[in-house]
Amino acid sequence: MLRSTVEKLLPRSNWSIYKLSRMAATRALELADGKRKLVDLTTDKLTSIALQEIAEGKIELKEAVGNAPAGNEKAEEETEE
Repeated sequence: MLRSTVEKLLPRSNWSIYKLSRMAATRALELADGKRKLVDLTTDKLTSIALQEIAEGKIELKEAVGNAPAGNEKAEEETEE
């Protein structure tokens, strides 16, 4: 069973349950693709492993850089012409 609680995990995601769920889902997908575990757990549940990694600070939230969504560069170039 996962030892971490949501209250312990939320500070690692800037207090956003949405960001926390995205972090865990992204990491679980990485583990499913064969990435190495960063914690020693006996469970095979990838979500539990991902949440434990977040709780131990082995996985951190990366904030997006810039305000514009990806792909807007071309739209801006076209409007300048």
